[in-house]
Amino acid sequence: MGGLIPLTDASRRPTHIPVVTGGIILANFAVFGLELNGGDAFVLKWAAIPAQVTSGHHLITVLTAMFLHGSWSHILGNMVFLWAFGPEIEDCMNPLRYLIFYLLGGSLAMLAQVAISPHSTIPSLGASGAIAAVMGAFLVTYPRDEIRSLLFIFIFVRVTFIPAALLIGFWFLTQLINLGSVATSETGGVAYVAHVAGIIFGALTVRFFQDPQRVAA
Repeated sequence: MGGLIPLTDASRRPTHIPVVTGGIILANFAVFGLELNGGDAFVLKWAAIPAQVTSGHHLITVLTAMFLHGSWSHILGNMVFLWAFGPEIEDCMNPLRYLIFYLLGGSLAMLAQVAISPHSTIPSLGASGAIAAVMGAFLVTYPRDEIRSLLFIFIFVRVTFIPAALLIGFWFLTQLINLGSVATSETGGVAYVAHVAGIIFGALTVRFFQDPQRVAA
């Protein structure tokens, strides 16, 4: 078994402190703490349940669900990916534009997940749709940047550098490959639909959110 974990952009550093990215990460961990304390009742109240959303109820959960996570591995994986790509995208927009972009991307990704199984009563939750939007924005903005990543194969572990276009492009391809097999599933699992919707949103809209005076070459 093996895998690849993106760590940071090795080609550039943000010229501004990524306060929004850091704040989003702290908010996710704070909400996860509330989840651990509140249990299933808390999750069912704030996660997006497709059947409820499509019937016009609990619409706020389209937003709140992106701050919920199903396990420690879920939240840790998402926050590592957000920290790998978020600071540079926040830097090329500005804090307010980036926050709007993140929340809008996450909400649209969640709606796409709801739309694929509108009668499901299985809660949808997680920040991965919003993070996919950030990755789509990164792919368009800094495709040639080298991403410092942790490569592990069985017990072999090393730090390697992979072009953003290759890393994100391969990730997107795996989401597309898996999309068909789960699009009509009622068993829960990975939100591939949200991932695909998020990355497409990010790639298509990033130019509208960028601050021309902040975009680095």
